[in-house]
Amino acid sequence: MRYCYLLAVATTIACSSALAQTPLSAYVDSNGFIDVQKLTCAQLAGTYQEDADALTTWYSGWYNGLAKKHYLDLRKGKVVEHEVIQYCKANPDKLIIEATLSYSRMSGRSWEFG
Repeated sequence: MRYCYLLAVATTIACSSALAQTPLSAYVDSNGFIDVQKLTCAQLAGTYQEDADALTTWYSGWYNGLAKKHYLDLRKGKVVEHEVIQYCKANPDKLIIEATLSYSRMSGRSWEFG
C-alpha cells in the first residue's frame, strides 16, 4: 500500500512539472516590453493558452500592418494560430518569427489573418 502511495505521489509530481506553464510576463524586460523577435517556439508552446492567443494575435497584426491590410478573418485566424502553435511544438528551437515564415512557406498559407 505504501508503495502505491509513493508511486502515485511521484507520478503526480512528474505530471504537474511536465505541464508547468510560464506566463509571458516572465519575458518582460525592465521597461515592461517583450522583444518578440527573440521569443522561441518553446516559449510560445510553453505559455498559457491566453498568452499564446495574445502573442499570435500580435504577430498577425504586425504582419497585417506590414502588408497594409486592415481586415481580420476570425475563422482563418484561429486556424492559422492553432497550426503555428502546433508547428512550434514540433520545432521548439526555432524563433517564433522564423516559425511564422517557415509555416507560411511550408503550408502555402499566409500568416496574415485578413
